[in-house]
Amino acid sequence: MLTIKLIRDEKERVLERLKIKNFDATNLVEQIIDCDDRRKDFQLRKDNLQMQMNELSKEIGKLFAQGKKEEAEIAKQKTVELKEQIKDAENGFTSAEKELNDLIVLLPNLPHDSVKPGKGEDDNEIIKQGGEIPVLTQKKPHWELIKEYNIIDFELGTKITGAGFPVYLGKGAKLQRALINFFLDEAEKAGYTEVLPPLVVNEDSGFGTGQLPDKEGQMYHVTADNFYLIPTAEVPVTNLYRDVILTEKDFPIKNMAYSACFRREAGSWGAHVRGLNRLHQFDKVEIVQIRKPEDSYNALEEMKTHVENLLVKLKLPYRILRLCGGDISFTSALTFDFEVFSAAQERWLEVSSVSNFEDFQTNRLKLRYKPDNEKKTRLAHSLNGSALALPRIMAAIIENYQTEQGIIVPEVLIPFTGFDIIS
Repeated sequence: MLTIKLIRDEKERVLERLKIKNFDATNLVEQIIDCDDRRKDFQLRKDNLQMQMNELSKEIGKLFAQGKKEEAEIAKQKTVELKEQIKDAENGFTSAEKELNDLIVLLPNLPHDSVKPGKGEDDNEIIKQGGEIPVLTQKKPHWELIKEYNIIDFELGTKITGAGFPVYLGKGAKLQRALINFFLDEAEKAGYTEVLPPLVVNEDSGFGTGQLPDKEGQMYHVTADNFYLIPTAEVPVTNLYRDVILTEKDFPIKNMAYSACFRREAGSWGAHVRGLNRLHQFDKVEIVQIRKPEDSYNALEEMKTHVENLLVKLKLPYRILRLCGGDISFTSALTFDFEVFSAAQERWLEVSSVSNFEDFQTNRLKLRYKPDNEKKTRLAHSLNGSALALPRIMAAIIENYQTEQGIIVPEVLIPFTGFDIIS
């Protein structure tokens, strides 16, 4: 979340930048500042009353020492009144602080200066395109090919759970596992430390990374225990550092995690979400970095290059987009999306988002670091990216590598699969 200092000191800039995200914060910011003023007034009142209480306590002690018992008893009665006033001031402060926190979390993160205005995905900027779109002798979509080769079964998944929960079979399961291992190995080579996190998180973790309260409707809620199934490994991995004060020697922090991910995807339907294009449960390898503010945008470029190299090695046609204000997430300051081209569907499929959240998440997480030779702590920056999400990568491989003889396995995956074709 944004800091109250930023909102007060740079109010006009906050309002202008949030307009890039098509968010009019005028009334909300005024409410926040008013609430902060009341909170400060209650704090000042409490401090003054406490000072009076301390002085009166000293006076009572002197009066008793001088044998002026009657005057001391009168003064003690005043302390009773002061205690009530202090209690009222404390309650007012607590109430104002809660109201302030409830309001401030409604503000999105400020977009980076490079983020352009726009209404939605049609206004995103393509900054790079690579790879060759294959010329296919046949153009079967993956939902036909998976049945033909019996590698993924949606009907079984529907029977066991429901729509959007596929079952991977035989060489399909092995190809999925090969992709996971390939992505993890590549991230390890890039200096990431592997983490195997829990797949459910508590409310504090969901709040810390910004999924709550913004995306509550998209998460599966385990109501009996008030836990949430993770929509991405970003949530538990970033929360490893909640309420932590780091030192200079801790940087850079680079973690990776494979996990299943769970998303309700409420309101998603139609031909564009058919087959593997959108699922309720899917696998993903996530990369997460915690960096000093001055290093975070270099880290974002490094992460962007890492994801691009994965697509180059898989020999998939891809493009990189800088998201506009209307498409960037609530928590992100700058996001690059990666898409691969499905030659059978003849459309681009999103397979990764790489984002810098600056100090938006770390402020919620209370994740700070202490610079060398400084007394005060500072907020760190957090970043994350999909490296990669598997369903649409699987769809693109199945479709783009199809031949009349079978589905060719990308060369870099053969050491992990043990076979070079699904036939």
